Amino acid sequence: MKGRRLHYSWMILTIAFFSIIVAGIVRSSSGVFIDPFEKEFGWDRSMISLAFAIGLFLYGISGPFMAALIEVIGLKKIMSLSMATLIIGLTLTFIMQDSWQLLLIWGIIIGLGSGVFLTVLSTYIANRWFEKRRGLALGILTASTATGQLVLLPILAIIIENYSWRYAVGLILMCSIVMLFVILFFMKNSPKDAGVLPYGQEKEVEADLENEKRNPIVLAFAGLIEAVKVKEFWLLSGSFFICGLSTSGLIGTHFVSYCLSFGIPLVTAASLLSFMGIFDLVGTTISGWLSDRFDNRWLLFWYYSLRGGSLLLLPFALEQGSMGMLIVFSVFYGLDWIATVPPTVGISRQVFGLKKSGIVYGWIFAAHQAGAAVAALGGGMVYQWVNSYTWAFFLAGIFCGLASLFVIIIKKQPSLVGSQQQSIS
Repeated sequence: MKGRRLHYSWMILTIAFFSIIVAGIVRSSSGVFIDPFEKEFGWDRSMISLAFAIGLFLYGISGPFMAALIEVIGLKKIMSLSMATLIIGLTLTFIMQDSWQLLLIWGIIIGLGSGVFLTVLSTYIANRWFEKRRGLALGILTASTATGQLVLLPILAIIIENYSWRYAVGLILMCSIVMLFVILFFMKNSPKDAGVLPYGQEKEVEADLENEKRNPIVLAFAGLIEAVKVKEFWLLSGSFFICGLSTSGLIGTHFVSYCLSFGIPLVTAASLLSFMGIFDLVGTTISGWLSDRFDNRWLLFWYYSLRGGSLLLLPFALEQGSMGMLIVFSVFYGLDWIATVPPTVGISRQVFGLKKSGIVYGWIFAAHQAGAAVAALGGGMVYQWVNSYTWAFFLAGIFCGLASLFVIIIKKQPSLVGSQQQSIS
């Protein structure tokens, strides 16, 4: 596209952005459904936490397989099937009666349906549709992951308090149906399908069709076998395990309930979480910009260190009942919510190359969601044992300090620009 016409890569980014937001809303709404599910069905909190933990783990572990499926059957088809799966899961929620149905719907169906949107989609779009502004594109898409998970929570909480959790599920369902139609009508598999080159690329590069003939399961495990031989893979996976543990697993699942235990109203607690989502959009977008310009290891070191400090301070803010401190925490923590993703993707791209980094990052993200599942389940169990979440948040803060050490001992890689040029050539 020439002149002042918008490059179609930005259209693809916009579709992916809102698709991720909708999938994030579905995934994170678990935080406001714990209390109403507990009251209406009589299920204990640890069992409800188990269902959400299974969902967190499954959408994480599905990442590398989703990346392989994109290579084999195409981006548009995977996005359409995944959004349709979310719609099925939300629809079934209206008729569930037993705890095993919660495990099936929110653990398996919604967990797998959200997989491609919340794991590898951002990386795939940035790598395949952008040659220039790749870090910025990745930062924007990554920010949408947490923004979608958090920004509508106050609205859902208001609906739950004034009407029923069923109306809240209905709202999410309608958003999902709208996005399915947008994907079906406007999404493209590749820049070639849209009649353009990736944004910023000046000449066409011959496409690699090798992966289209391979079994996606074989392709995913082949990437894992190669990755486990590299030290950086284990360090990134270990730090990302802690990243998931300290964000979507703990804050995303239990922050609202933690606030409720100190007498903070549901809508106020959800609003604080939403506040984090708004500032995450700023922080993660800036992180994407920074990841193109600075050493990604040091970015990760400071992100994990500052996050750990904020988690250690949160229990004191709640115990003192200081709304000012809670607002400061929400702003500060929101800026750092998933700012770790762009530099983590940057390092994995430098280490494994552009072609292989999608599947490898899928496995690294699987570690992220394993950590999220541990925190989602562990937080509920800690509450059952001691009737408080405080120790869960203290431990998460300490683990963040450990993650900062993991990333700083990674060997410095060649510059991102150089590695990208090498991968293209």
